[in-house]
Amino acid sequence: MKIPCPTSSLGWHAAPAPSAPPLVKTWLARPGALTAGLRALGAFRLRVLGEYAQGVPPDEAHGMGLAPGTPVWVREIVMSVDGVDAVMARSLTPLQASHGVWQGMRRLRTRPLADMLYHDRGIRRSAFACSTVKRGVALRGPARNVLPADTRESAGLWARRSAFWRAGQPLLVTECFMPGFWAAAAARPEAVGQQAWDAGGAARRR
Repeated sequence: MKIPCPTSSLGWHAAPAPSAPPLVKTWLARPGALTAGLRALGAFRLRVLGEYAQGVPPDEAHGMGLAPGTPVWVREIVMSVDGVDAVMARSLTPLQASHGVWQGMRRLRTRPLADMLYHDRGIRRSAFACSTVKRGVALRGPARNVLPADTRESAGLWARRSAFWRAGQPLLVTECFMPGFWAAAAARPEAVGQQAWDAGGAARRR
């Protein structure tokens, strides 16, 4: 059975709004490793913005099944395509798990998280939840800081998230698509993969 998507009262939903552009719907539902799709668009690069411990914010606590304030380990990165910032991602797991079943997260450096997620049959992934990035969403501040200062107020950002589970411990991954991503995606439609949401909001295979 598919693990339910990590929705919350802050606007995370199991499918994007019907008014979302088709390209947005398609990429928000793209299965597998997002890094593979980005590499198909052009020259891929990953840079680490920060790695640190904090108390989990309420929005992310809900998505992980934790109490707000539970200590977690956080990793924030930006992935670029052909020198253009494409996706800002924030990953977190309980602090204790970052020394246990998810300790590999601490050793990634500039390697993508996908390197440790898609080669272990013991890892299960939830369905996606998606949203526009609103106030109260933990990713909002770091994502806006990646944008040029003169576009931070006007840029509408789409994001998706899912939770990976190993030995009962969650790893929540939120991926925010930067404005510069969409031009690259529109130019290479074949990179998107094989899944999109239909008009009724359900995920379907193409």
